[in-house]
Amino acid sequence: MRSTVVILALLMIIGDGMNAQEQFNGLGMNLGNLSRLSRAKTRSISAENPNGDKGKGGMATEGTGATAARDLGKTWKVAPCVRIKPKQTFTVADIQGEGAIQQIWMTPTGNWRYTILRIYWDDEQTPSVEAPIGDFFACGWGHYAQISSLAICVNPGSAFNCYWEMPFRKRARITAENIADEEMTLFYQVNYTLTDVPNDAAYFHAQFRRVNPLPYKSVYTLLDGVKGWGQYIGTYMAWGVNSTGWWGEGEIKFYMDGDGEFPTICGTGTEDYFCGSYNFENQKTHQYQEFTTAYAGLPQVIRPDGLYQSQQRFGLYRWHIMDPIRFEKDLRVTIQALGWRSGGRYLPLQDDIASVAFWYQTEPHAPFPVLPERDVLEVK
Repeated sequence: MRSTVVILALLMIIGDGMNAQEQFNGLGMNLGNLSRLSRAKTRSISAENPNGDKGKGGMATEGTGATAARDLGKTWKVAPCVRIKPKQTFTVADIQGEGAIQQIWMTPTGNWRYTILRIYWDDEQTPSVEAPIGDFFACGWGHYAQISSLAICVNPGSAFNCYWEMPFRKRARITAENIADEEMTLFYQVNYTLTDVPNDAAYFHAQFRRVNPLPYKSVYTLLDGVKGWGQYIGTYMAWGVNSTGWWGEGEIKFYMDGDGEFPTICGTGTEDYFCGSYNFENQKTHQYQEFTTAYAGLPQVIRPDGLYQSQQRFGLYRWHIMDPIRFEKDLRVTIQALGWRSGGRYLPLQDDIASVAFWYQTEPHAPFPVLPERDVLEVK
């Protein structure tokens, strides 16, 4: 109860700190300003209203639910989802105008590494968001993990929810590409507002990377080559351990605005950065302790089963909602993979590491690295 009160109080503070334009245009509503009236127009895109048009929901006469609704007809859940064929890219949303995406809900079938989510702002040719759908929603290992955070919620049975605010000034386009050999099903809802966007509102970005295995004595790069003005807001990591023993001694480093060999921000350990301590260990059971909170969590621990599930795997998130990392020119983010070896010495690890970095920045953004091919994305 106490933690809930604290979160509510923080949200009130955030609302009080917004400028007048943000409060009244409906771009960033929260408990601190939820009672304030606004001329913003609320819209929603789903398979039942693919264009988000006013008064046009539930009009389908054909769709994935047509057979079930054959005795009831129009408005009776005729098109609740879509099927995406192999090697096909489906346009989830194509929004014209000025406003902000405020919430995305998705429930995908199939291999979550094989559905690629992309988001484009204002007619740009390269995406500002590109990641496998599971990793974007902090479930990189293809297994459900319940998550209760302010930015991402994952609910039973495989309900992905995103609450990152995503402003746009001319257009917002979301696509889902199925790179699998099998057809997949996607349930989705994109809730957004059409409203004036403040001049100082930056664009949302998210980038996926994976290295398996990490070369010996190499650092893992979460983000590099970012050029522009913005703030880093979050990290998700799917960390697979390829050795025995503790794996989280490594430090995260943020190099910003011309930093050279040494960063401006240097962490003290992997579990420290993800707001845990001492191996995430439950002192009673002496096992890893899963946890999910508003800003940080270790929601997923995949333990060896003694047969084919042989490796330890972890899912971790850290949202910089109350402590965004500001940069004005450039940004690079790395993390070390460190364990222990004999003689009390650090052991550089060669682990299977994937990540999604989240940030806001001015456009244009630097091109992303080429997304790994399907066999490199695959979790085994």
